[in-house]
Amino acid sequence: MKDYTLSEIFIYPVKSLAGISLNSARVETEGLQFDRRWMLVDRNNVFLTQRTKPEMALINTEIKEKGLELSHKRKSLPKLFIPFNEHSGETATVKIFDDKVKANFVSGEADRWLSIATGTECRLVTLSDKYKRYVNKKYAHNNETVGFADGFPFLILGKSSLDLLNSKLTEEVPVNRFRPNFVFTGGNAHDEDNWLTIKIGSIIFDVVKPCARCVIPSIDQNTGIKNKEPLSTLSKYRRSGNKILFGQNLIARNSGFVNLGDGLEILEYKKERNNFEN
Repeated sequence: MKDYTLSEIFIYPVKSLAGISLNSARVETEGLQFDRRWMLVDRNNVFLTQRTKPEMALINTEIKEKGLELSHKRKSLPKLFIPFNEHSGETATVKIFDDKVKANFVSGEADRWLSIATGTECRLVTLSDKYKRYVNKKYAHNNETVGFADGFPFLILGKSSLDLLNSKLTEEVPVNRFRPNFVFTGGNAHDEDNWLTIKIGSIIFDVVKPCARCVIPSIDQNTGIKNKEPLSTLSKYRRSGNKILFGQNLIARNSGFVNLGDGLEILEYKKERNNFEN
């Protein structure tokens, strides 16, 4: 039996802004605590991400005792503090991909700060406790919900998978290009492709769908500059149809904490193994 260990944990409090590395995190129904609980929308209440606004990578996020703090890596802006439960009382239906969900606008102060920080008119929203966004029924096991993540509450990636990619590149890319929640060590590249059910610490996860990659991995998270790599190289050995697959999406069966150093146990493998040429 191969030994796998949870080596990194990340959350991304505001969708598509910079992430935070943690030693421990609480697994909740909609994802890790504080993960993708806020999101930027345009004047039409459509979600914004680095896909069209790569400069969003330049905004740092930090969890404080009573709220979220934002700062800019380049611009001379005062830090913005957002209390956890702050919202203006104004609500709207916002669109994220094909989903429409009711959300709360946070504050005019946050809207002004983020519009300056991103260089585009935008507003900050947070999920309403009264409304739920559900995982695609095709992949759901028990009507699972998700926050503002692309489609699923959790994303896992093997360090060996990243190492294989970097061995094919002239300039290595860090794991933050792929925005995973969990990174694990041990085993071979893309072992995660073949998993059906896993256990991290005391939490059981179903591995429901490979992650189809958009343009974001090609954006340097320190500069906001877009490059052709690593997608160009990935397309040569991780393409399935018109999609590039890298990492796996998860849903959780129970809640609790995961910690760095937790063992990762494979409870069930997929019946059909992947057919990629690594």
